[in-house]
Amino acid sequence: MKVAHLVPTLHPGGPETGLVDLAAAAPQAGLELMVVALATTSDTTQVSALRRLGVPVAELGLAPYDPRAAGRVARALRERGAQIVHTHLPQADVVGAAAAIRMRVPAVSTLHRIENEPADRLDRLRRTARILARQRFMARTIAISRTQREWYRGIAGPTGDIVVLPDGVVDPGPVDPAERERIRTTLQVGAGGSLALSAAPMRRDAGHELLLDAVELVPAATPLTVALAGDGPLRPWLESRVAATDSLRDRVRFVHRGQDPATLLASADLVLHTSASGALPTTLLRAMAAGVPAVATRVGGVPEIVGPETGVLVPLQPAPIADAIVALAADPTRREHLGIAARRRYLAEFEAVGWAQRLRTLYDGVLA
Repeated sequence: MKVAHLVPTLHPGGPETGLVDLAAAAPQAGLELMVVALATTSDTTQVSALRRLGVPVAELGLAPYDPRAAGRVARALRERGAQIVHTHLPQADVVGAAAAIRMRVPAVSTLHRIENEPADRLDRLRRTARILARQRFMARTIAISRTQREWYRGIAGPTGDIVVLPDGVVDPGPVDPAERERIRTTLQVGAGGSLALSAAPMRRDAGHELLLDAVELVPAATPLTVALAGDGPLRPWLESRVAATDSLRDRVRFVHRGQDPATLLASADLVLHTSASGALPTTLLRAMAAGVPAVATRVGGVPEIVGPETGVLVPLQPAPIADAIVALAADPTRREHLGIAARRRYLAEFEAVGWAQRLRTLYDGVLA
């Protein structure tokens, strides 16, 4: 089955980056993927990864709200023989619905975010328009968590066919112990010390300020190293704050941008996720896949991933976050039990092949 995924851009760090995981698993579900991005990105990491997996990628170089977008997308999909269009994020939803109508093929949309209240009247009008467009033109709307489905029903009403279908991630497999030790040595993790990792993109909504507030409260005697991976516009500010604060400078490390995420995760003892929102954070799914327990804020769909058997849920406050980090860092036996349970749950619910097969079943129903 030929499925075209339409995204606004393929810049790393966006919610649509999971397409690389889906592309790796798609052949086992009988899916042939193609990806069309409305805009062109200067960072070709995702583009290259998709092409290495044999997925055709087209970047159309369009500006937002370009009136030519629907026609250009329809032409690109027609050339590749797409049987169904799968859109991601609002701009792609609008353009993808119009292109699918032109091609006379069905379209489905994935909701990736739980959005805050619209800022003004114009924002409310835009959100209402997107909701109406999904209800009228999308054969299915996919929520990636139960919490997100309830949020969406709260703003859109009970109408529409909303399916809960969580994302998945590729199984990272075993990591070379020597490579794990090399990374821990590079990050200056002392003998008997613990490594806590935050892999969230460095954006304002990812909670790095709260994380650093919590790390400042960790007692100096605690043998803990905190690694900040990922990238984003907030990185220079974060680096400045850490450099200017003695307690942070002694234990916080910034990971080189080229470090392999899977190896980095497997080198950690716990994962930190302190965002104020999130429908189903992929960083937590990857932690589960690596068998690493998490300390995560109790927001959005996070409690559907992290529970007492796989990690620790905390409120959006520095002190409880610091307490949870210290307790888990000091208890390797508990970390091991949580990590085993997290890995087991990942294999049952969030492994990429199962995700692709569930999508295939949904597509079959739409085409039928």
